Amino acid sequence: MAWLKLTAASGRHPVFGDPGPLARASLTHPDVALLADLLPRNGDTYIPDLLTPQPGSASQRRELIEEQIAQIEAVAQGELETQVFTHTRTHWNRPLRATTRRIAESGRMQRRLANGVARFWRDALSDGWPALRSITDQDVAHRATAMATHGIGRMLGALHPDIEWTGDAITVHTSFNGEIDVTGRDLVLAPSVLNWPDVIIQVDTPGQFVLYYPAQRVGAGQDQRSGSIAHVVGNARAALLADLDTARSTAELATRTGYAPGTVSYHLSALHRARLVTKVRAGRYVLYQRTEHATGLLDVTRD
Repeated sequence: MAWLKLTAASGRHPVFGDPGPLARASLTHPDVALLADLLPRNGDTYIPDLLTPQPGSASQRRELIEEQIAQIEAVAQGELETQVFTHTRTHWNRPLRATTRRIAESGRMQRRLANGVARFWRDALSDGWPALRSITDQDVAHRATAMATHGIGRMLGALHPDIEWTGDAITVHTSFNGEIDVTGRDLVLAPSVLNWPDVIIQVDTPGQFVLYYPAQRVGAGQDQRSGSIAHVVGNARAALLADLDTARSTAELATRTGYAPGTVSYHLSALHRARLVTKVRAGRYVLYQRTEHATGLLDVTRD
């Protein structure tokens, strides 16, 4: 859904860039277009939960996506209408299109949405997914080790700067303001790659409580060689400079490089004093970007 949303909005992913012509061509299929029409845009804050079924227990990777597509097709008509009609009216800044409403009322929407997901998956994601899936697998292993070593609370508190563990509650900083009692409900943690660096919480559907958080080291394998400048400024600062071709926050850099946020902040301060990076405040975040001088140094040392 994250990749489809980006494609429909003609956007670019901060790590993986342009979704590409295959993804855009898939949008011409009527079922993919119907799917895209149910995704948030222009400040909307809700994706119908039926489009993101809670990850199941399928043992094989291919079976997992097929299992989730089957769940979409099996959604009860009453639940579909609640999500598509009621929840979008509450959370969207735009009305539901009349044609989309008619399809929902007809009882044919579930099958068409399931087909749209299968089609977009095949066209735009299936070939490249093994490499992306390896990132989530590594993240799951890392979180499991952290939980076993330091406890559940500390693991939860380290998921993302916008997620905090208070000792008896999870606080997520979002545009939605409210409290939800999830006593007795399982919490499913799902690392995300293509939705990076955002956090999404799914709580509206009974029996589903899913927290999607950015996987660690997204983009860490990208070809961003820092060259021999590492011999001058050190490996950590060289890696940060190589990754600052676009403006990024401390939290982003920590996630992408695997360094602790405090370590990233320390090195960014040194690079800023050396006038190798600039910084500018954007809302709650401070964004850093390398200067032209730093870019020149990188180019020279790579040559």
